[in-house]
Amino acid sequence: MSLVSNAFLLFTAAALIVYYAVPGKLQWLVLLFFSYGYYVAGGWKYLIFILFSTAVTYLVGRKIAQLHTGGNQKAAKKVLILGLLLNFGMLGIVKYTNFAVENINALFHLNLRGMSLLLPLGISFYTFQSSGYLLDVYWKRCQAESNPFKYALFVSFFPQILQGPIGRFGRLADQLYAPHAFEGKRIVRGMERILWGFFKKMLLADWAAVFVDVIFANPEEYSGLAIFGMLLYTLQLYADFSGGMDVVIGIASMFGITLDENFRQPFFAVSITDFWHRWHITLGTWMKDYVFYPISLSKWMGRIGKWGKKVFGRKVGRTIPMCIANILVFFIVGVWHGAAWKFIVYGLYNGIIIAFSSLMGDQYKKWKKALHITGRESWYHVLCILRTFLLVNISMFFDRADTVGQAFAMMGYSVTRFAPSQLLTIGAGRDGTAFTPYALLILAVGCVIVFVVSVLKERGMQMRETIAALPLPVTVLIYLGLLLSIGFFGSTAAARGFIYAQF
Repeated sequence: MSLVSNAFLLFTAAALIVYYAVPGKLQWLVLLFFSYGYYVAGGWKYLIFILFSTAVTYLVGRKIAQLHTGGNQKAAKKVLILGLLLNFGMLGIVKYTNFAVENINALFHLNLRGMSLLLPLGISFYTFQSSGYLLDVYWKRCQAESNPFKYALFVSFFPQILQGPIGRFGRLADQLYAPHAFEGKRIVRGMERILWGFFKKMLLADWAAVFVDVIFANPEEYSGLAIFGMLLYTLQLYADFSGGMDVVIGIASMFGITLDENFRQPFFAVSITDFWHRWHITLGTWMKDYVFYPISLSKWMGRIGKWGKKVFGRKVGRTIPMCIANILVFFIVGVWHGAAWKFIVYGLYNGIIIAFSSLMGDQYKKWKKALHITGRESWYHVLCILRTFLLVNISMFFDRADTVGQAFAMMGYSVTRFAPSQLLTIGAGRDGTAFTPYALLILAVGCVIVFVVSVLKERGMQMRETIAALPLPVTVLIYLGLLLSIGFFGSTAAARGFIYAQF
């Protein structure tokens, strides 16, 4: 069930009715029942994977806690490693086996056959979430859950199972298990958030996808639109993913559960590092806490740092471990996005830029001082935003193109060919090219609305609180207008799922 389908809305409504109809102490069981019901609705064949991940991490977490109690830290570490290998091993087998076979065949001129493997729904998200739980138990950041069914709910909570946000046991568990009284205001606020997510998904992401799919499917024929393909894909990805997060967070809030935010005006970032602090935030913080810090603070990285100080000097040597850790982190981010070289290049592109910026930090300060730039100038701030936006969009070629070669070819087209009139030759919706100008107008107006809202939020305005504080008729009119705009102007092309749901 897609998050924007009528079936899912009816499913959520049924879950809410039952959830608030039963005694508070049974509410978590209702969530567990509906969470597994939602997952099974996607296909019984996927059930074994989430059960395996849940069982392994539950049992390993309990064993680690037992070994901690007995003071056997070495054994606890071995059990942790086993649990992580089993959990990530399952992900690796189903997601990357055929990619590995393809590259072995290419490298050694073999003809090994790939495997017909399922790609379970949301496997990347619940694998990372459950692995984070294991590490938190090992580092004693949280207590191991004793109830296997409660732990199963943490892994499978249905609003977030397909595309996150990636939750932490210490912040999410108590909310899932605690009783929640019905509050009309909570339901209304959740519906407002869902409506905003639908607006971004159906007016922006789905209309942008109509053009993106055609341009990237025929890059030579539409070479004059390469730059538009890139910009429209960036718009599609942001509206699709952040819109999905609005829906997920809004639904969870109706059950009294607050999920972590996953986006914070990413296109106002002033550097690639800042961008990743604003984009897919829960993945970034997961990588920081469970990969970056363990690598950068490890003994072997400390030895590299000492060697770097001797060879390159104290400042550079101190930075080298962080640079290596960042590159490794973003290599993993690339692999997490998909089993293809283009995703690996996408990750390394971001990691290398961040590492290079770290190495050049002192030099940047000298240049700014020589040019009498304090960093507080408005023009400089805008320049940094535009520079970051350009770098981000370049990375999107690798994320969307079919291959690395196609990505580079389209980069070349974007600076050598420019034919915006080709946009009008791409059919939009059921009416084909006759509707194309209107589809482009819808996209333009939608972008303006999202931009204005983002500017206000960047300046600290709490949008829903501000709207709620207006006279009731005005508040109702605003949300009614949002609802009607989705109905009248939402994409009339084939219904589309969410991009990140495929991970």
